Amino acid sequence: MIIERNLTPYVVFGEDPVLAALEKITANKAGIVFIVSEHGRLLGSLSDGDFRRWLTTQPKVDLTTPAAAVANPSPVTVRDTQVTTTAPEKFRPGVDLIPVLDEAGHLISLAMNRAGELRIGRHVIGPDHPAVLIAEIGNNHNGSVDLAKHLVDEAVDAGADIVKFQLRDMASLYRKSGDNVHAGEDLGAQYTLDLLSKFNLEAEQLFEVFDHCRHRGIEVICTPWDVKSTDDLMRWGVPGLKVASADLTNHELLTYMGGQRVPLVVSTGMSTETEIRESVEVIRATGAPFALLHCQSTYPAPFKDVNLRYLQRLAEISQAPVGYSGHERGYHVPLAAIALGAKVIEKHFTIDRTMEGNDHKVSLLPGEFAEMVQRTRELEDALGSTGPRAVSTGEMMNRANLAKSLVAATTVTAGQQLAEADITIKSPGRGLQPNSLAQLVGRVAKRDMEPGDFFFPSDLTDEAPHGRQYSFNRPWGVPVRYHDVEGLTRDCTPDFLEFHYSYKDLEIDAADVFSEKLPMGYTCHVPDLFSGDFILDLASFDDAIWKRSIDELQRCIEATKSLRSWFDQPTDPVLVCTMGGFTPDRHLPASERPRLYERVAQALERVDMSGITMTAQTLPPYPWLMGGQQFHNLFMDPRDTTEFVEQYGQRLCLDISHSKLSANFVGMPFSEAVDLLAPHTDHLHLVDATGVDGEGVQVGEGEVDWPLLARQLDEHAPGVTFIPEIWQGHVNDGEGFWIALERLEQWF
Repeated sequence: MIIERNLTPYVVFGEDPVLAALEKITANKAGIVFIVSEHGRLLGSLSDGDFRRWLTTQPKVDLTTPAAAVANPSPVTVRDTQVTTTAPEKFRPGVDLIPVLDEAGHLISLAMNRAGELRIGRHVIGPDHPAVLIAEIGNNHNGSVDLAKHLVDEAVDAGADIVKFQLRDMASLYRKSGDNVHAGEDLGAQYTLDLLSKFNLEAEQLFEVFDHCRHRGIEVICTPWDVKSTDDLMRWGVPGLKVASADLTNHELLTYMGGQRVPLVVSTGMSTETEIRESVEVIRATGAPFALLHCQSTYPAPFKDVNLRYLQRLAEISQAPVGYSGHERGYHVPLAAIALGAKVIEKHFTIDRTMEGNDHKVSLLPGEFAEMVQRTRELEDALGSTGPRAVSTGEMMNRANLAKSLVAATTVTAGQQLAEADITIKSPGRGLQPNSLAQLVGRVAKRDMEPGDFFFPSDLTDEAPHGRQYSFNRPWGVPVRYHDVEGLTRDCTPDFLEFHYSYKDLEIDAADVFSEKLPMGYTCHVPDLFSGDFILDLASFDDAIWKRSIDELQRCIEATKSLRSWFDQPTDPVLVCTMGGFTPDRHLPASERPRLYERVAQALERVDMSGITMTAQTLPPYPWLMGGQQFHNLFMDPRDTTEFVEQYGQRLCLDISHSKLSANFVGMPFSEAVDLLAPHTDHLHLVDATGVDGEGVQVGEGEVDWPLLARQLDEHAPGVTFIPEIWQGHVNDGEGFWIALERLEQWF
């Protein structure tokens, strides 16, 4: 059990709309929030289940309903004086967070049924979160408040999550005071005491620096070396305390610090395993959440003495998050620590390694710390999980292009029992994988097949999805290529078709495809790739790329208009365009986006858009272009996307998968992104998503809250057309599309 005193992620006010509560439930990943009055008294709790039960009772859902009206008014609670004795026995399945109340019923903290994570300010330290990177400024300010503030600024710019300082009350800390503080000490102690007497900052001086941290938006923690310093730090309100290696065996101070009920980050240098185990029990008895840092307390630490593998043993001892406090040179050892499970990294930080004081010599310079931050995040991405191996989106794309499939070797008739001679293996990999050959042999063919036709997973089942006449509250369509039209309209008549052009399709005369007018409308989609590996980019500052992009877009417009006579299309058809703004190796800073948006606007001024409705497709943070992952900068963040369309009058194709991934990437609740984007939307791509790059996922199999999304779209984009844009949804006569439409019908 841990006691969490940072209540912000878990609390909403009673008069706040239920939508705000849902957004917090999504953000805190705990599945619940607690409802309080304006004075902090607990009014109730609201979980996912509470909300869904409420939904079923509402003839018309109003997401502006006050959260208090939806809340469970009788959650499990515990008094603050009985937390350690009674909270553990109240935990049960579905009750992992228990509100801790004072005698007046105010919510003062939460008892959590886990020791695997803790929160310092807005940063969560635990197994499912990125490592927290601490810039240990310590006494590297050399007694200067101005230098301390400058170091904070450099740490912020380098990407540190937290900065750390040290606070000592010299009078209460050392066995002698005044002029005799050094008398009789060994040389090493004399050196340390001499530095402290010159460079120590008093509490009020440090608080001035802490105020600057708050202004810069970075969390600050501090090591108190004594009880008075602990009291001073709590008076300012630090979100966490650091226990120095030198105080690990100081059980009196540990108990006092733990009693403050803020998270403790505890270094274990200079201690034996027996001492570490004893101290863990002392801390655990206080109820304070904590993390242990493996540490080699020599300056600089020889690599041979670091012993990073002890991290795993430390995790077993503590049953809590572990990390690494490094005093060796460089930042490569912390990277290895992260690979071994470290969730906190602490490295000393300076602007000049030649300054007086031994901490400077083992410190990282700002550029080095920034490099460590970048490499850490790359490494965390690469580490992945220990779960079963999944095929990534990029791999699926390449598998479809490069792998092989089971295909008909001869003409096959429906009802025929398949023999091995009827089946062969050919590229590409759009169909049933070759390792299913034994399962396919002996089954009865469900359809007539020509040589080279793909077998699909549904050929191993008794039923396969087919299209039908669906019923929606808005016009619906399916994505097609020219050769798909007949097969995808055999069993249903969509309101429209969306032609996803390849660059070869732009050369096709529609009269060679259609013989009569179709009883439906149409939309079109600009190709993702043009001949010569060219990707359209209206934001490019390379004039050759920019001008060709304009020309290719104009070709797409003309091709789109040429289809008008073959369809029952009373209004200008929508053209969906991915307008560019991608980079191959990194995302650009947000400050660089306006000039790129302006370049897009300049390009669109050169395009004749008469006869069509141009829509800019909302984009994901990590597009899959030419079989590999790149980086989108424009039409990705919902905030600057909205600014662009409002400034230039551009309309959007809201791709739900893309925008969900982008909302995840920028840390925005998806409901907030939809509120921003949907009012500017003329067309929808409905498809699910996972993480920051899992696009094209089948509806209902990702992270999108479809009931909530449907209500938002009914409010902000009523009647707007949509297609289900499932990746590879067209294979097997549109199997993926029919599954998606079947599921979407319950909400739209």
